[in-house]
Amino acid sequence: MLKTTLRSGVASLALLVAAPAVMAQDLMLGLRAGPDSIDPHWSTLGSQAEALRHVFDTLIDVDDKLQMMPGLAVSWEAIDDTTWEFKMREGVKFHDGSDFDAEDVKFSIERIPEVTGPMPMTLYTKYVESVEVVDPLTLRVTTKGMAPSLPNDFTRLFVVPSETGMEARNEEFNSGEKAIGTGPYTFVSWQPKGDLVLKRNDEYWGGAPAWENVTRREIADDAARVAALKSGQVDLINYVPATDYLSMQNDNSLETFVSDSIYILNIAPSVKDEEPQPIKVNGVEVEGNPLQDLRVRKALDLAINREILVKVVLEGLGKPANQLMPEGFFGYSNELPVREYDIEQAKALLTEAGYPDGFEIDFTCTNNRVPGDAVVCEALAQMWSRLGLKVNAQALNGTVYFPAAAREEYTMTMSAWGTLTGEAAYTYGALAHTKDAEKGFGNFNRSGYSNPEFDKVFFEGSQTLDPEARKKLYEEASFIAMEDRALIPTVILQTVWAAKADTLDMTPRVDQETRAYAITPE
Repeated sequence: MLKTTLRSGVASLALLVAAPAVMAQDLMLGLRAGPDSIDPHWSTLGSQAEALRHVFDTLIDVDDKLQMMPGLAVSWEAIDDTTWEFKMREGVKFHDGSDFDAEDVKFSIERIPEVTGPMPMTLYTKYVESVEVVDPLTLRVTTKGMAPSLPNDFTRLFVVPSETGMEARNEEFNSGEKAIGTGPYTFVSWQPKGDLVLKRNDEYWGGAPAWENVTRREIADDAARVAALKSGQVDLINYVPATDYLSMQNDNSLETFVSDSIYILNIAPSVKDEEPQPIKVNGVEVEGNPLQDLRVRKALDLAINREILVKVVLEGLGKPANQLMPEGFFGYSNELPVREYDIEQAKALLTEAGYPDGFEIDFTCTNNRVPGDAVVCEALAQMWSRLGLKVNAQALNGTVYFPAAAREEYTMTMSAWGTLTGEAAYTYGALAHTKDAEKGFGNFNRSGYSNPEFDKVFFEGSQTLDPEARKKLYEEASFIAMEDRALIPTVILQTVWAAKADTLDMTPRVDQETRAYAITPE
């Protein structure tokens, strides 16, 4: 039987909130992206979770390095092969004054499959078979087979009151009617693509945060966000562009905070029999799909100069990536070599595959998901042009890109993915496993990739309780998917925040989140 028990204490609470003796008043944040809804079960996007965790707590929390720590649950353990037990925190109240208990967690788990957002949260409940309330502070979750990573998934399980009702929809959350959580801030108002206004929850179980009022202002344009900081319109900004970061190093009036991140820009080549956007040679649509040929995918990979992407395109704010997770994560394969840049070998592979003069292909990316996504998109198109390809690159706002990507309307895409749970089940199960609604895998597999060998090894890992044995199986699965070029990783991103010098104190997080309750006046 697997035992994984964490208990709350003074240290964990101190990590959550470190409010000064004298409470500060207003904090204005200038952020590249905000939520698309106030419903915490609407989308898996990082910007959504980052914003809404101010209002809603998760069952389990993570620190700035993604190590699990108590949230609304103070402990958790596997009591047999298919049952996890969670103990709830006592004395927690929702913003409307009602008591939090295990029934609210059960409702939140069961509500997620009923919400039809653009990026379904079922990614985090895929292992759940049934949920039982043992007593007001005890919850048991029966899983579909063994599920050693269930607690990792529940770090993204936002809890709403059971009184919310299964019929509650976006409009009721967005108006504030249903925006009731247990978090450090209460909801005041929200304007889509504008301001999310929050007020301090003085009764917060983790201690009242430093700021009485917080406004999270969405400023998608990088230059406008930097200008807002310099002019004093906002106190802190995220996603500082690489070019501005260099100049800020010589500006004594500004202070920057830099962190490695978990986000990797991944290329997803569709390998389906019929392409959503045709691939052409000399203006004529080709028969079949060239991307189904591993030699073509390898050629695309070999034509990417990752050192140039990091040093020139991202101004040094990144690292070359050779797989879908950063080094050290559970399931990272040390057997995979550094990705080479070899344009001559790439051309030879294309010729061998029957495309000596290349082909024309559409390439669609995000332009506001993470720092550098649009410029990396354009740089890749230029690199592939040296291979003889005509690349029709377009970088789109996430509000356009993600719904269309979910409908699988693109032939080849690039967007960022972060392994938010710190282990391979989250990433490879979502992106590389064959779509399998019954098992809950392949939720974000938009390319049609399917390899029975990968599926077999990965599933065996997901059902293995012994950590070392599971780790080896995940490493093997990672190796298979990356050798197949199921996706093609490019760069791991670094993140920069900036504030006026000597005004704020914050610890940068690897998940890129900007948590107002973890920021204090200096």
